[in-house]
Amino acid sequence: MGDAGNNTKTYDVEEHPFELRHEVKRLNARLDKIADSLEKLEFKDILENYTDPKKRIITNLMAGISRGLGLSLGTFVILGLLGYILSLFLNVPVIGEYLGEIKKYIDANS
Repeated sequence: MGDAGNNTKTYDVEEHPFELRHEVKRLNARLDKIADSLEKLEFKDILENYTDPKKRIITNLMAGISRGLGLSLGTFVILGLLGYILSLFLNVPVIGEYLGEIKKYIDANS
């Protein structure tokens, strides 16, 4: 009567030795896969970084500085290349006149 609410299966080793061994092997293989995936994810390092507020602040600060510098330098390089490429088209009849006016406007306001 006490086991009526309990849904766990109990096996008698004498009755099902092969099934039990097979189940244990399957569970061990599954646990090995879980352990490997946790090692690959470096779960311990993630927990240490997110439970220590100093590490989190420093990590986020350095990430923000890196992104800001990367965006600034990337924008500078792209705009420089775009300006150089557009300056090559100053001698083209229709486009060159328009780009020449833009260049005069930039030079006047610089």
